[in-house]
This record gives sequence, C-alpha cells and structure tokens, in this order.
Amino acid sequence: MKNYDCIPQNYSIHYEQTSAVWDLSDAFLKLIPFDHEALVFCCIGTDRSTGDALGPIIGSQLNSAFSFPFRIVGTLEQPLHALNLIEKHEQLHIEFQNPFIIAIDACLGESDAIGSILLHQGPLYPGKAVKKQLPPIGNISVKGIVNVGGFMEATVLQNTRLHLTYSMGDKVVRALMLAWQRHLLKDKSNGNQNRNYTNTRKQIGYADFR
Repeated sequence: MKNYDCIPQNYSIHYEQTSAVWDLSDAFLKLIPFDHEALVFCCIGTDRSTGDALGPIIGSQLNSAFSFPFRIVGTLEQPLHALNLIEKHEQLHIEFQNPFIIAIDACLGESDAIGSILLHQGPLYPGKAVKKQLPPIGNISVKGIVNVGGFMEATVLQNTRLHLTYSMGDKVVRALMLAWQRHLLKDKSNGNQNRNYTNTRKQIGYADFR
C-alpha cells in the first residue's frame, strides 16, 4: 500500500534544479506501484512538434532500456497522440484487467514555470493545451511545462526548442530508471532478511548499474 499522504497534491520540480533526478525519483518511488502486475507508461505526444515530443522522447528512451521491464505505449517511432489515443487506451483495458497507467505529456504554462516537471495523483487531460477534447488518462500524471500557454498554443508547441524538450525528457527517464533500481534494491534488502526469498525477477546485480 502506497503512502500517498506524504506526497503533495501537486509536486513540482525544475529539471535544472540540483539533485532533480534524485528528488524526482523519490516522488516516483512514493507514487508508482512498481509491483503492480499491469504497470503501463503512456507517453503522449507527437514527433511532428518539438514541444509535444516530450512524451515520445521519454517513451523511446524507456523502451530501449533493457533494465526497465514495463509496458511502454508511445514512442518517436509509434507515437500515442490524438488520433489513436482512444483506441490504444481501450486496447490496454482489453489486454489488462486492471492496468495502472502512468500518463506522461508535455504542457504549457506560465513563463516562470517553463522547465518544471509536475506530478500528481489522478489523470491528465491530453490535448487540453491545444483545445482538443480527449478523455482523461492515467492513475498518475507526469507533465512537463515546455513553453508559455494562453496564445496560439499549437504554434508555440511547434516552435519550442528541442533542446529543452530533450533535456527535460532525459531527467524524467533517469529519475524513473533510478526509482526502479532503488525499488529493486529495497526488495533485495528485504529479501536478504528472508531465507525463503526466491523471487529472482526482483533481485538485482551489479550489471543493472552499468
């Protein structure tokens, strides 16, 4: 059972902040049930827009990480976007009886919040920045503020610096990987105290840190 009481309703950290990866991994550890049998990461966005590519960038990097064993939907090669999101979401609920979905997407915000990574319990509303009506998705939401909102949102997303989007995505990926490794180490530590511990899937060796 996750202790949600110690998580702020709207957790926020800037991707350039010192120890951002470690602090973000702390939040992921507290929010994400890594033991869930149907844990899915839905990385929303499109590679046709530099600002909206945050999700696919994260999805591609997680998908190529050998040590991250969870289902990834949405990559640069196969984006999860407005045209296929409803279909893919329905497929997930057919494939898994009770999936726990981590929804990741770019968003727009105030100028002084650009670069912030936001976490909160509950779904996110994809396409909201560009006035698209799509159903909510996710048990946990991860959003990255990539540019200023309020005016010509689609154009703003298309003219966002790719460096910013990529750098923010890199921090999210590193934090997720670190959270997963810390989860494994915690399980291994608990397992070492139990002589009957034989779950090899959750044991971790030095190779996982190469």
